[in-house]
Amino acid sequence: QLQLTESGGGLVQAGGSLRLICTASGHTFGTYTMGWFRRAPGKDRKLVAVISASGGATYYEDSVKGRFAISRDNAKNTVFLQMNSLKSEDTGVYYCAATPSREITEAMIESWGQGTQVTVSS
Repeated sequence: QLQLTESGGGLVQAGGSLRLICTASGHTFGTYTMGWFRRAPGKDRKLVAVISASGGATYYEDSVKGRFAISRDNAKNTVFLQMNSLKSEDTGVYYCAATPSREITEAMIESWGQGTQVTVSS
């Protein structure tokens, strides 16, 4: 089972950018589908972006398409979430997640990070 650690959150003005980083421990990182979830204030946790084990396929939730980009470096056990043109509704705690499955839902997650706060001021 992987252990995940996020970093890169913070406070940013609307229209700004942040890059979230998730670093994994373990020797099997390259076999895991990785995702980023967001828990907005007062709302349930929601899947934001997914990247396949090889990095060849990605998925984005509609509200972040064209603004966020997920990528990974399997040699460094790291997954990134580049967030551009940030909006106040992007505010929340962002969690890195890993599953050995090709599909990713909360029920399939094997490992969660501790979360990193992103606050977008308008």
